[in-house]
Amino acid sequence: MQTGITIKRAKDARAQFGIGNSTFYEWQEKGLMTPGVPLGARAVGWPAHELDAIAAARIAGKSEDEIRALVLDQIAARADAATPKA
Repeated sequence: MQTGITIKRAKDARAQFGIGNSTFYEWQEKGLMTPGVPLGARAVGWPAHELDAIAAARIAGKSEDEIRALVLDQIAARADAATPKA
């Protein structure tokens, strides 16, 4: 079980990649960035470990298809983490 999860708001998530607002949301539309996690009625954030994994993939020169696969794995991991263990 993962503990100590850090959530970054959009401004900090964008700053991690050095990109603007439109590029950040374009990456989400293209499946190159995980969707935000609802934090409240009008707030979302991104788990820092997901952003770190995406940044590492970009640094490693992974293709967009490989990054999309990583993002899908991260989304699946969110669902697995939320499922109670017997």
